[in-house]
Amino acid sequence: MLHLIKLSVGSSSFLSLDKWQEKNSFTHKSGKKAFIHGTTMRPKREEELLEGGSIYWIVKGFIIGRNPLVALELHEKGVGRGRCSIVCGKPMIPVLPRRHRGFQGWRYFRPSDAPLDMTRSQMKKGKVPPDLLNELSDLGLL
Repeated sequence: MLHLIKLSVGSSSFLSLDKWQEKNSFTHKSGKKAFIHGTTMRPKREEELLEGGSIYWIVKGFIIGRNPLVALELHEKGVGRGRCSIVCGKPMIPVLPRRHRGFQGWRYFRPSDAPLDMTRSQMKKGKVPPDLLNELSDLGLL
């Protein structure tokens, strides 16, 4: 299994990214609720990605959530240029925030590098302000 990691341009928080995904979601032919992230380059390690991989999102310098990968679909776009639709499942799963610098495009992301999912009890215990979560993460306490 392998994951992808991507900077979410234009998102200001988990909620803003989740709202955008919801607004752009549809029912995929697999029967799963999904949205599409378009990219020019098709990931070459498709089999590994589709064996339970996710796309992790960076917002404001922190990995904040992930979406399970559903499919990779290739589309033609002009002569000699393809376009890949990365089909991402909904809902987005919050993860324990972890600082990560931004970059262009997407990158492969090993499971051993991925932050843990937030548990229901962690989400319910308190509506911890994002700034405090970020600070706790910086201190290595999350």
